[in-house]
Amino acid sequence: MQPHRIWPWQKAIHCLVDGRIQALENYDVEVSSPSVSFQIPSVARITGKIPYHKRGVKFSRINVLTRDNFTCQYCGNRFPRRKLNYDHVIPRSKGGKTVWENIVSACYPCNAKKRNRTPEQAGMHLIRPAYRPQELPLTTAAFPIDQAPEAWKFYLQDFKVFG
Repeated sequence: MQPHRIWPWQKAIHCLVDGRIQALENYDVEVSSPSVSFQIPSVARITGKIPYHKRGVKFSRINVLTRDNFTCQYCGNRFPRRKLNYDHVIPRSKGGKTVWENIVSACYPCNAKKRNRTPEQAGMHLIRPAYRPQELPLTTAAFPIDQAPEAWKFYLQDFKVFG
């Protein structure tokens, strides 16, 4: 088993009732209707096969940062996600698009230094060129593991944590 995603408690209850998940751990909180009560699952196992759609990785800021291992592609330093932005290698004003092949992770100082120029014009070097990933590593990018609910920690212990 491996972590798959975080769901709101309402969706977890719905999937529990439908038999799509099996609760492995529960919070000490119950929700009730007039006829039935449920403990809110904190960790659940999907009971069926997970549908696999080979659509590629969705473009998003967090996925760019994950692809680049939360590392500025100009200075090479690793940062928490709040200290990183994404940068257009070829600026939009020069025809650059917001696509995987033109976006890299950059810390704010490097992004400010590069400004509205190409890396060559700014005298900067890309550590690794931008590319479209086929898949991303599973991370707990949403929060540090020490802030995860206690019931989750056993299930997250083998995964990298990015802040």
